[in-house]
Amino acid sequence: MGNEQQMTERLKSIEIENAVLLPEVVRLLHEGHTVTLPLRGYSMRPFLEDGRDKALLSLPKTIEVGDAVLAEIAPGRYVLHRIVAINGQQVVLRGDGNLGTEHCRLGDIRATAIGFFRKGRQQPDSTSGMKWRIYSWLWTRLLPLRRYLLFALHPHVPRQIRKNAVTKQ
Repeated sequence: MGNEQQMTERLKSIEIENAVLLPEVVRLLHEGHTVTLPLRGYSMRPFLEDGRDKALLSLPKTIEVGDAVLAEIAPGRYVLHRIVAINGQQVVLRGDGNLGTEHCRLGDIRATAIGFFRKGRQQPDSTSGMKWRIYSWLWTRLLPLRRYLLFALHPHVPRQIRKNAVTKQ
């Protein structure tokens, strides 16, 4: 029984490279499905966390500034970030936890997040709901202060700095 349980634990989760997984996600979306995608990375902090949260994706009906979208910013390189500007066919994206931006074209947007499963909840927070809209409105206007807010919410000191401090003592 112990071996079966270990095998079951290992089979619960597998990692697939984005370059392989995300084209399949896009294919499923084009077949009319919605897709729940586990989130990886820290670019959408402070409210969406690596390995904890999931995005509920659908094909975009409309694309507007403020939408969280899955975009292919280079061949095989995808990001789930918020649209901060649209200039003709050019789109500017920024992760909520990022200070810098990425760029793509309107045609490179593969999906829109219609909700997020946060903190292990079984019901998604809808991106059209009041909670998400208020959060989005506030957070996008705090851009100049984000660096400090993110550090306060997620304090960290790079290992090399810690290592150098210990070596100097």
